Amino acid sequence: MQKPSIPKGTRDFTPPEMANRNYIFNTIKDVFRLYGFQQIETPAMENLSTLMGKYGEEGDKLLFKILNSGDFLNSLTEQEISDRNSLKLTTKISEKGLRYDLTVPFARFVVQNRDKISFPFKRYQIQPVWRADRPQKGRYREFYQCDVDVVGSDSLLNELELIQIVDEVYRRLKINVVIKINNRKILSGIAEIIGEADKIVDITVAIDKMDKIGLEKVNEEIASKGISENAIAKLQPILKLNGSNSEKLNILKSVLSQSEVGLKGVSELETIFGFCDMMQVQTKIELDLTLARGLNYYTGAIFEVKALDVEIGSITGGGRYDNLTGVFGMEGVSGVGISFGADRIYDVLNTLNLYPETSTENTQILFVSFGDKELIYALPWLSVLRNKGINAEIYPEPAKMKKQMTYADNKAIPYVAIVGETEMNENKVMLKNMKSGEQILVSVDELLQILNN
Repeated sequence: MQKPSIPKGTRDFTPPEMANRNYIFNTIKDVFRLYGFQQIETPAMENLSTLMGKYGEEGDKLLFKILNSGDFLNSLTEQEISDRNSLKLTTKISEKGLRYDLTVPFARFVVQNRDKISFPFKRYQIQPVWRADRPQKGRYREFYQCDVDVVGSDSLLNELELIQIVDEVYRRLKINVVIKINNRKILSGIAEIIGEADKIVDITVAIDKMDKIGLEKVNEEIASKGISENAIAKLQPILKLNGSNSEKLNILKSVLSQSEVGLKGVSELETIFGFCDMMQVQTKIELDLTLARGLNYYTGAIFEVKALDVEIGSITGGGRYDNLTGVFGMEGVSGVGISFGADRIYDVLNTLNLYPETSTENTQILFVSFGDKELIYALPWLSVLRNKGINAEIYPEPAKMKKQMTYADNKAIPYVAIVGETEMNENKVMLKNMKSGEQILVSVDELLQILNN
């Protein structure tokens, strides 16, 4: 019989792994709430008309499409089937797809629920997304995003708060990170100055790969898009820019002096850096012009967060988008948001072993049972503990002591309560500390005190 398996790029999670993942989700949620964000959820699948054309050509290819239910070939002609035109066929046999990110469904949500929400609308969303990507280290086909967005406000205070959220989340998770920041207006200004304004998307997609493929290959890719040698030469000093954030901004001011949009981008970044200094953000923030974030909908500041102690792609990213809801007929709603990649954060915490010693999800005490009388005696004790919020369980049938102790060890349960004739006569239990092996006879109140400490 064939062994069952799961699709490539997906994972199962055991109870201890889930406890670790929930530690991440709960930490992130707590920080989101601290800044006044509220949770929403959207369906796993969306209409393809909602998703297509929002992520650029690359993104469209990576959408998981869902076959129409019933006889999905019914509406096709013999000619269409024999033509084997995948694009045309897809539109006929598939109307829905799994969501690729949480931002586009969020834009759809805002437009659909505009009468029920008040602006500026601050939402967070923690749900899985799917991409038909080639699975590799740190890249999965199903993964969780933890998104936080503000829509309906142009204020750069929102950018500051997102940076503060990043700062706080990674401080709590004890991960050393650097926040890389850029501005799409600066990139547009650069494209304008080198005389290739209409090639902004090609240029940014190439620049975004600088970390992975290096300067030479980036230049080759830009050239392959029909951008002149002269323009590429003008781009070099910008690609090699270094120094402190303020030095970089000063150089950009002179380079972009003829570009209104470029100067606006510089001014926005100056404001954001000023806010961060004022609020004493501890995390290192670095102006990185090679940061382009391939998605087409960013229009202002763009962010990416890298872990410093582990080789892995970015673990958080996002930016300002001026008209994401415009594609759904609601113009002029500006928003800014970031997304925490929970699966990559999980991999970083695993690599660095940064989880807390005790999980709030673990059982704190196991009652072992030698017979029916002892089981009946233990049940009211369990109720008392659970009513006080202590995770407690009982071994459900009498079994050898060794078997029950092994069960407690396998589940990393720190205390075991043993009940026999003596304990029942004294209205107590024998409490064993599984770490030290120490055993003491305790009453209900004494037991509560030990477990609460």
